[in-house]
Amino acid sequence: MDHALLETLKTWRRHLHAHPELSLKESATAAFVQEKLTELGIPFTAGIGGHGVVATLKRGNSDRSVGLRADMDALPILEANDLPYVSTNKGVMHACGHDGHTTSLLGAAALLARDESWSGTVHLLFQPSEENGAGARAMIADGLFERFPMERVFGFHNWPGLEAGTVAVHHGPVMAEPGRFRITLQGTAGHAAKPDLTRDPIVAMSHLIVALQTIVARNVDPLDSAVVSVGMVHGGQAPNQIPSSVTIDGTFRTYRPAVRDRVIGSLKRIANSTAEAFEMRAEIEIITGGRATANTELEEEISVAAAKQAGLTVRRDVPPSTASEDFCHFMADRPGAYVWIGNGPVTDGGELHNERYNFNDDILPATAGWMASAARLALEGELSNTRPAR
Repeated sequence: MDHALLETLKTWRRHLHAHPELSLKESATAAFVQEKLTELGIPFTAGIGGHGVVATLKRGNSDRSVGLRADMDALPILEANDLPYVSTNKGVMHACGHDGHTTSLLGAAALLARDESWSGTVHLLFQPSEENGAGARAMIADGLFERFPMERVFGFHNWPGLEAGTVAVHHGPVMAEPGRFRITLQGTAGHAAKPDLTRDPIVAMSHLIVALQTIVARNVDPLDSAVVSVGMVHGGQAPNQIPSSVTIDGTFRTYRPAVRDRVIGSLKRIANSTAEAFEMRAEIEIITGGRATANTELEEEISVAAAKQAGLTVRRDVPPSTASEDFCHFMADRPGAYVWIGNGPVTDGGELHNERYNFNDDILPATAGWMASAARLALEGELSNTRPAR
């Protein structure tokens, strides 16, 4: 990547960082992407699955096709960084690096547009609403794969703590399947001075929260991985009243459907049994994320080859994460791969989803370069023809 393009990408990334937008509200971000695609002379279609944008590059006579994806939305976090391009949208922040992802895909578009060595079709997917888990499914429901046929799809996430510009490629699972649960215990309200006349859901929920910790420790095979965490507790209106109900909200993460089903079964059993033991009723709501993000074999190898072609270091020994990604929904329809590209050392607590996180502009040549290389290699016949796309 030449110096002029890198400086342009840095400017674009910092603009996006200063103007973050939440899931379902990415209108200005989508407009910015469309403006830059127009400057690059790349045609696009807007309004795919909400604020999604799909740009298309075609060259030569090949009928090969590939998709490259980047997410655009930010998080409801108050930024604590002291930067000249700090968020101007108070309480909203690009704390996960989607500003860098979007800029990287624009950079890959610029690299591919000026490169005449490849032949085929590259679709550039600028996806909204990743953080709420709805964007990929919305684009697919809006006819993404029918309107923009592609044989396979690739994406990446920046990864703090991994050496800057290093590409981590996993064999199989990369990130976990997410799930959410809400459990309400319905008791009997009354005066806190007469607890014998009530059925206290606060005490019962305290037992339930502790019991839920046994799911991973005592219900999941130690050779498997799972997470069950309670993130919110809601109950009570006054210090001298025992409320009629208490609600908890939480998340679970798994890599395999069998483990997911085991976790869900345990959540229901423990909630119902606890409610029965304390003479009350449990209301249980469970939402699953559909699937884990797991690389398919050929696309995994293309990802490794793309990193090497771009002159980047490859790591194959990084364990998967129990965080989740809705990129998995694209791979439910098409084979694909999702890699991590190192953001460099973590400073001032700047992990993902932290108020001090900041995307490292110095990795833009690596991120844009890897995406462009992945597209070129996916379009080469000797790789693409080894296995038909799903």
